[in-house]
Amino acid sequence: MTEDYSVRSPKILTPEERKARDAARRADAEQAMREHEAAQKAFYENRERLKALRLAREAAARPTGRS
Repeated sequence: MTEDYSVRSPKILTPEERKARDAARRADAEQAMREHEAAQKAFYENRERLKALRLAREAAARPTGRS
């Protein structure tokens, strides 16, 4: 069984193509960071909301100790 692998030489980018590629990569990275930060913020806000609900539920279930 022979494997036929063609070896491609890397495409040489012009300075304009390189700048455009770098700008696109930078924009993609910034968008990914914004999405990550938004997801983290939503996660922590939800976590705090659930924690407050749990603490309120536990406080309501706890006996007052007064007779």
